[in-house]
Amino acid sequence: MTISSDQRASGRCSVVVLISGSGSNLQSLIDSADEGGYSICAVVSNKADAFGLTRAQKAGIPTALLSHLAFATREDFDLALMDIIDQYEPDLVVLAGFMRILSAAFVTHYAGRLLNIHPSLLPEFAGVNTHQRALDAKVARHGASVHFVTEELDGGPVIARHSIPVAETDTPESLAARVLQQEHALYPKVVTWFAAGELRMTDNGAHHMRIKLPDTQDFD
Repeated sequence: MTISSDQRASGRCSVVVLISGSGSNLQSLIDSADEGGYSICAVVSNKADAFGLTRAQKAGIPTALLSHLAFATREDFDLALMDIIDQYEPDLVVLAGFMRILSAAFVTHYAGRLLNIHPSLLPEFAGVNTHQRALDAKVARHGASVHFVTEELDGGPVIARHSIPVAETDTPESLAARVLQQEHALYPKVVTWFAAGELRMTDNGAHHMRIKLPDTQDFD
């Protein structure tokens, strides 16, 4: 799919995606954009070797690189990142494997239009090493969650979850691979909801016009 320069004029929801790595969730968003009613107007990475930049370039999406190593503080980096993002005037900012803890100023600036996907069934296993922690806890189900981003790490209002059963033979690697498949289905669905004007963040959490949230789907 190629992003044309006149898509903003068409009234489609405009999305900036932030990445740090391979960009497999970015690819799922690219593949679903036409059907989902949104346009990815830019992809920004803090790492030059992020393969997601190549994915974006192949799809004709503008890219930008901003290394956090060039900045003395987290706040300085985030201010520079905001300057890049705001050039595209996005309706929504999507974190897709963006491996940075965001400052309060950044989160406040994009409040209600900043999404993240996390590889656990939040609020369980916020933070890192989620698959190993799930196995150590011997949970029956594990999965992925999409949430609005707030200042609390992985603590913003949960919008939707997809879950899978945990097998006795699972390793962190096998579990991660199966959860990632669910992420690829889940993220475009939520972005499509936002693009349709059906999803928003309120003082009481995530709100969908037609669906009771958090929406949960199990895959057996």
